[in-house]
Amino acid sequence: MKIETKLGSIFVEVDVRHAPGTAANFLRYVDEGRYSGGRFHRTVTPKNQPDKKVKIEVVQAGVNPKFEKQDFPPILLERTNVTGLHHLDGTISMARDGADTATSDFFICIGKQPELDFGGKRNPDGQGFAAFGRVKKGMDVVRKIQRSHAEKQSLEPPIEIVSISRADSIEVK
Repeated sequence: MKIETKLGSIFVEVDVRHAPGTAANFLRYVDEGRYSGGRFHRTVTPKNQPDKKVKIEVVQAGVNPKFEKQDFPPILLERTNVTGLHHLDGTISMARDGADTATSDFFICIGKQPELDFGGKRNPDGQGFAAFGRVKKGMDVVRKIQRSHAEKQSLEPPIEIVSISRADSIEVK
């Protein structure tokens, strides 16, 4: 997968074998072009989450704003204790509120983030997030996004996603 942003390219390996439902969901949004014109809109750093006991480091992205109200139905949460995938430096994972609520927003981890795995304490439910791949090349771009200007956790301005494509795709089968 190639995520082309205004700050450069990020190449992601999507793990369809260990997280088939989550990977299929992400690829559905990619294949329909819904991330083209989307944006990285959130950066979470140790400094911008003062009220959180458990701190994380991620950048979060979503679909083109014209598709925000047209998400596909939420998917079942593929927990890390089942998939064997963990939130390490460069892991790509689905954002969610409660279990089984993920739709289109995804995030990329900066550094190890074990509190995002099943049993982690970032969310009160302890269910973790659905990791479904990892960055193979372009963590320098992910870190540039993280360091971009933000108001609290909102990137100002958001970093545009030019496109996400299967061109130069890397998929684990």
